[in-house]
Amino acid sequence: MFIPAGFATVAPYLVVVDAAAYIDFLVAALDGVHVGSSIRPDGVVANGQVSFGESEHAATIMVSEAQPGFPAGAAQIYLFVEDADAAMAKAVAHGATSIMEADDRPYGDRQGGIVDPWQTTWWISQRLTADAYSFE
Repeated sequence: MFIPAGFATVAPYLVVVDAAAYIDFLVAALDGVHVGSSIRPDGVVANGQVSFGESEHAATIMVSEAQPGFPAGAAQIYLFVEDADAAMAKAVAHGATSIMEADDRPYGDRQGGIVDPWQTTWWISQRLTADAYSFE
């Protein structure tokens, strides 16, 4: 099985209205890196790719313009960052709405939540320990 560099076995694929602007938001507000986009003949994004992270834990998401048969839909994404408070503030400064302030959680993350202008919920999480999650 071949999986492209920067992708995991499962890759989020977000369908939104104004995909080009959404890609710009992901880069500016959440420190994503625009890998590239395929553009349809009508000038809109058929498939854009944005990467998050630089280590073996980096992941790429795909973004596409909504169209008949493939409407925009809400999603929730868990994003690990180095500093949850700073990441939350940056996202809000770029138009996201805070839905849960960053706070230390009992499962070892400092986490908050935002909803971006395209209605995707992002759980912004700073892992506070190297321990694996415990499901006891």
